[in-house]
Amino acid sequence: MSKLTKTVVDRAELREKQYTIWDGDLKGFGVFIHPTGTKTYFVDYRAAQGTRRRMTIGRHGSITTEQARKLAIETMGGVVLQRDDPLLERRTRRASLTVAELCDNYLIAARKGLVIGRAGKAKKNTTLATDEGRIERHIKPLLGRKLVVDLKRPDITKFIRDVTAGKTAVKEKSTKPRGVTLVAGGAGTATRTTGLLGGILSYAVSEGILESNPAHGVSKPAYKKRDRRLIAAEFRKLGNALIERDNEPWQAIVGIKLLALTGCRLGEIVKLKWEEVDMEGQALRLGDSKTGASIRPIGKPVVDLLQSVQPDKPAGFVLSGVRNPNISYGSLDSAVARLVNAAGLEGVTAHTLRHSFASVAADLNYSDSTIGSIIGHAGSTVTSRYTHRLDSVLINAANNISEEINKQMNEGN
Repeated sequence: MSKLTKTVVDRAELREKQYTIWDGDLKGFGVFIHPTGTKTYFVDYRAAQGTRRRMTIGRHGSITTEQARKLAIETMGGVVLQRDDPLLERRTRRASLTVAELCDNYLIAARKGLVIGRAGKAKKNTTLATDEGRIERHIKPLLGRKLVVDLKRPDITKFIRDVTAGKTAVKEKSTKPRGVTLVAGGAGTATRTTGLLGGILSYAVSEGILESNPAHGVSKPAYKKRDRRLIAAEFRKLGNALIERDNEPWQAIVGIKLLALTGCRLGEIVKLKWEEVDMEGQALRLGDSKTGASIRPIGKPVVDLLQSVQPDKPAGFVLSGVRNPNISYGSLDSAVARLVNAAGLEGVTAHTLRHSFASVAADLNYSDSTIGSIIGHAGSTVTSRYTHRLDSVLINAANNISEEINKQMNEGN
């Protein structure tokens, strides 16, 4: 056998059946001569476990004979020095999941309750909807086609940089008639989405897809926290707007007042049912809040407000639908935007009202633990274990806080 050269391969005769020409200098290196005229370089080796492998390197014409020789030397060198199995690795890579496929598998497992969140419980449907949005709008467009086994820390860093720069920002149609959804980028979106990506990669580790999580230890950008709060003059402006906007549905007015006077989250007020309202015990006994089942003490102004709209036979949602009373009022977020705009306030959302409630509580010198228990911070909520024993201290605190906010909203009226 002579050394394989371009001339030898070019002049190889065609036969009815495929045959092999071996290289005389490099053991295990050869070329297949096919009846069709195609000529394919390959390497023949024994893997660590003694199994014989034959792996194609490339087609003659696409690569030269000398390039094929160098690849053969690299392949067999890896087998000898590191006891690798390059063919098995290639097959494994071809069968590897893409990031998009991993995300789909993650969501399937999460919907079955197999993915545990930070609170030690299965993720809620609302959280999964948010996760899915971040996956479809940010993770899949930037990383979806990449193999999970190929992900490295620099890929995560670049992902953060691209989302922060707004590479995935887009304006798209929403499910609402003539509605538009703005998919934003920025530091906050990058940090939250990378947190989700890290969770998905942790799931991949737990499933044996990855040995380690490439997102661990990657620095995420700091972003401005939502620390906007209302001061007394702004509460008064909001209170005036609620009085003057008599063309608004009662659900909008009552909903905004409940947000301001309880410190509850938007979704907690929208989904609040009469069966969860305990007038006598001055509490909202929420069965499905963001942090799970919890009890929120409420002040006398909240009780008075709820009694003013309570039907003769209370059932269903407190904020019932405008056209269909059997569903909840789903436009509270839009109502907040309209009314704070009418009040001449900027940067005010439902979260601002929640933060303002906590800020007023701090102004009244209540401790962080007391405030956390009233507004339902994770780790501070009063759970069903205390259903029959809601601390009078918390009720008194809720009274004082809501009465102060109510006074600021109605001062001069």
